[in-house]
Amino acid sequence: MTTDNLLPKVKANLILTHDADDNLLLSYITAAVSYAESYQHVARGFYNENAMPPTTEQAIIMLSGHFYESRDGSTAGFYADSVQAGQQVWNTVNMLLRLDRNWGV
Repeated sequence: MTTDNLLPKVKANLILTHDADDNLLLSYITAAVSYAESYQHVARGFYNENAMPPTTEQAIIMLSGHFYESRDGSTAGFYADSVQAGQQVWNTVNMLLRLDRNWGV
């Protein structure tokens, strides 16, 4: 699955209807995929060649959205009211990624 295939899903998750931030979102999706591959102990580019499990896809969608909402380095946007909410995103993303993790490495 390419980052371009994930873009509509990330935009839907963020309720974005414009295209002005598509390049920015693609960079966040790339970073989220890279994080997933590293966390799951698979080779870089693994998801360019292999099917992405639904739980990993959801983790990438959530993490890309979090990067977008917190692009100033804070817990801005949706998470402004609670730092714990920002941490909960990471906890949930990591839990989803653990479900598809390569434990043999």
